[in-house]
Amino acid sequence: MPKEARPGTGEQAKQHALVHLRQAILHGDMAPAQRLVENELAEQFGVTRASVRAALIELESEGLVERIRNRGSRVRVVTVEEAVAITECRMVLEGLCAAKAAVEASEDQLDQLDQLTDLGTAMSKAVAGGEPLVYSRLNHELHDRIREFSGQQVAVGLLERLNGQLVRHRFQLALRPGRPQQSLSEHLAVIDSIRARDPQAAEAAVRTHLAGVIDALRQ
Repeated sequence: MPKEARPGTGEQAKQHALVHLRQAILHGDMAPAQRLVENELAEQFGVTRASVRAALIELESEGLVERIRNRGSRVRVVTVEEAVAITECRMVLEGLCAAKAAVEASEDQLDQLDQLTDLGTAMSKAVAGGEPLVYSRLNHELHDRIREFSGQQVAVGLLERLNGQLVRHRFQLALRPGRPQQSLSEHLAVIDSIRARDPQAAEAAVRTHLAGVIDALRQ
């Protein structure tokens, strides 16, 4: 990366470190419990140690990092029970977004509904082709599109914070044999309910899907 794109101090430096650290954690490049050494990260990102420390404090508030007294920081480990509790919260918020998306759907938004149908078709092909990571990516994109179409920005902001903490569990579930096949019909039911402009059915379909996620987490 060019030197001018790596600010060494100030708010820009903090944001530079924050963006790259968050991406590394969410993409699985940094594993749970991995130590985050400020000096090493400062050198890696071309910023000051103080900028890295400020970024780590913000990531701690997002639930992605934990700072241990006299031992520094590490990527936070999210237990199964905590992942279940987070998913229970997601049931409420994701259900709300699906219901809102169904209500907001109109003749002027058929292109949005078509996007959901296209994603469902692609997910079906990924399952048939035995591509769990492709399916996982499409699954994530489907949920993103539903939140976007809902227009419920408060719920979207809360979900972004919650979902970041589940990234490791999401990868593990995606690779579990048979899991994509189990969840495909649940996702298709969500899409069908939104296309039918049935908010109650859309919310119920999301809750059914996430109840299945909780069952899978506990297995």
